[in-house]
Amino acid sequence: QVQLVESGGGLVQPGGSLRLSCAASGFTFSSYAMRWYRQAPGKERELVAGITSVGGIRNYATSVKGRFTISRDNAKNAVYLQMNSLKPEDTAVYYCAALQGGYPRYWGQGTQVTVSS
Repeated sequence: QVQLVESGGGLVQPGGSLRLSCAASGFTFSSYAMRWYRQAPGKERELVAGITSVGGIRNYATSVKGRFTISRDNAKNAVYLQMNSLKPEDTAVYYCAALQGGYPRYWGQGTQVTVSS
């Protein structure tokens, strides 16, 4: 069956870094654009970053541009989110999603990122 499994979250101090991973299975990963979303307590889920199926185009939310980098490895069926210069406002549950027709088709279960001193 389809699975997206995020990992790499945790507690980090402001200014620190984390690398999130999302392992995909059960579908043809290389055919899907992928996104990272996040949801903070009491807030709507928001788009963080996206990458096309072969990785040629990447886009970012304004709030993370220059600090976060999305990448993918189609040979490993994985997408990554390198997060640098983390801020307390980056605290959220981070989700990866596989897109079909431009909309999220499959979702992971999420991984918690907490930025706090």
